[in-house]
Amino acid sequence: MPGDLHVTRAVVVREEELQWRFSRASGPGGQGVNTTDSRVELTLDVAGTTALDERQRERVLAALAGRLVDGRLTVVASEHRSQLRNREAAAARLADLLRGALAPPPPTRRPTKPSRGAQRRRAEAKTRRSQTKALRRRPAD
Repeated sequence: MPGDLHVTRAVVVREEELQWRFSRASGPGGQGVNTTDSRVELTLDVAGTTALDERQRERVLAALAGRLVDGRLTVVASEHRSQLRNREAAAARLADLLRGALAPPPPTRRPTKPSRGAQRRRAEAKTRRSQTKALRRRPAD
């Protein structure tokens, strides 16, 4: 599993910039659950990585501000029984987070007005509903 992390065609994080930590995971694993370090933490220093140019770094730091601790992004994977599969899951999760943060923001919504016909239909529907409810009331004396 070691190797560079391919985020996009243009953004590749070098292996030396990734920090891996392993610990014992809870959950399934049989007898090996108490002896195998299958939980994986993958950390990337977003503020100091050379994989991003200045504009990309600012975009990622702004998009992931709530997840960063001292400019570092950490993902954890412990859903699989083997360390290798958890390493693959953590790498995929980190790449997805970075890919999403690098994506340009969606275009701003241009507000529109309802058409005259739509306004008329809405008023007619309200009138019909009012008449239906009026027929359910007790007749006036």
